[in-house]
Amino acid sequence: MTEAPGGAVASDGGARRPSDLGRGALGGVLMGLANLVPGVSGGTMLLAVGVFPHFIEAVSDVTRFRLRWDSLRLLAVVVGASMTSILLLAGALKGLVVDHRWVMYSLFIGFTLGGVPVVWRLIRRLDATVVLSAGAGIALMAVIAVVQPGAGEDGSAPWWAYLFGGLVGAAAMILPGISGGYLLLLLGLYVPILGAVDDLKRALFERGFDLAALFAPLGVLLPVGMGVALGVLGMSNLIRWLLRRAERATLGALLGLLIGAVIGLWPFHRPSPPQVGDLVRGRLVTADRLADIAPEDWPSRHVAPSAAQAVASLALIAAGFWTTRAIGAFGREERG
Repeated sequence: MTEAPGGAVASDGGARRPSDLGRGALGGVLMGLANLVPGVSGGTMLLAVGVFPHFIEAVSDVTRFRLRWDSLRLLAVVVGASMTSILLLAGALKGLVVDHRWVMYSLFIGFTLGGVPVVWRLIRRLDATVVLSAGAGIALMAVIAVVQPGAGEDGSAPWWAYLFGGLVGAAAMILPGISGGYLLLLLGLYVPILGAVDDLKRALFERGFDLAALFAPLGVLLPVGMGVALGVLGMSNLIRWLLRRAERATLGALLGLLIGAVIGLWPFHRPSPPQVGDLVRGRLVTADRLADIAPEDWPSRHVAPSAAQAVASLALIAAGFWTTRAIGAFGREERG
């Protein structure tokens, strides 16, 4: 017997699989939404519906080539439901982030902080190892927030950045508390990936399988998919190994990542219309080009909130926090 993250006990040799795959489907839908929403962890959503230990065991079975029917069936249900929700909702969430940035970022902060108690329940007590590793996690998130290494000055990214983004998403899918969407946001890959998913959906379903329109989104999504595949095959076992060999250091780093995550989510850092003379996607903005620049390509600038916005932001942060906490409480009740 080993204790899976979240306090659920899983057997190394054959834990009981959930008899109702409907819970796996629900967990997959929530995990897909979590991967779209910065601040929400896919692993936390699986914990919430009570399938996380079964999912981890199923992933472990497949990566060790133990091709059991129960494992394959659960993975097919969870991953299929997750991919469906991502495909159908990516465009809507991209629009919300672009058009209502401060509102969405406020919610993302709340969602992120709501994951802190999930990790704290696993840590249980502070010691030097936890404090040092948490400090390292906070420092890493601060560096990522300042540098944003994934995007260039023109708003694009190389293929290897999308590959790394897929790895990040896979890690978030395995480990509760880490938000792949949030890390993609900090890396400058969140909007391009969601845009590519939406473009793929349009090319497949709204343009009658327009092959020419498939090339652009596939240039983004193929390396992302490769990263996800590599991450699921390798990262899950690495995380399991770290949790077994250096559990407190790993959980401390996870706690630091969550706390440090809010550094890069200042709600009032939002896109503003470009001015003549700005560089957008590597091209100089001229007067005749202003109207052709899409909102997602606008440069980001810090803005000062009004008093009403500041109050509303705090309320949204609280709402996001308690939403994540409520889902976690539901999961504990289901598991208990």
